[in-house]
Amino acid sequence: MAAATRLISRLTLVTGGGSGIGRAVCQRLASEGASVVVADISEESANETLGSLSSFKNHCRCSSLCGAFMVYGAFISCLCCGCCLQVGNIGQANYAASKAGVEGLTRTAAKELSRFGIRCNCVLEAAAMFVFQIESLVPLGRMGEPAEVADVCAFLASDDSRYITGASIEVAGAVSL
Repeated sequence: MAAATRLISRLTLVTGGGSGIGRAVCQRLASEGASVVVADISEESANETLGSLSSFKNHCRCSSLCGAFMVYGAFISCLCCGCCLQVGNIGQANYAASKAGVEGLTRTAAKELSRFGIRCNCVLEAAAMFVFQIESLVPLGRMGEPAEVADVCAFLASDDSRYITGASIEVAGAVSL
């Protein structure tokens, strides 16, 4: 884990921060000193995540399905690090289309906001909802942990990734998403 001050001057926004991977990302970013905005469709879940950040400082919540597009418009002054799954599934055309849209939005936002020193990247992860369908396909032999996705998000929020923007980074154990 990096120093507790690596992200001290960062304002970060985590959509889906109320549980699972999103909560792990919020906790990791806060542990490194970032101010965290927790966005989630469930106000109760967002508040639970905020409670888990109580030992850190400067956090707020955003509820009622602050979608990626609304977030982009409202928070263009902060670094974006979204998580999405790139694989399609029967009966989930709407889900796959929305996640592909997040990648497109990320690339566009990176081009539009880079002149202001704002970097936008997308993290592609193998979602837990597909564990039984893909776990046997993971070359590393196991599903990833939420903390492993959070590690990548913390890296992207730090100056260690200062020349990375508009990227979609897979955290999927070599599974083709």
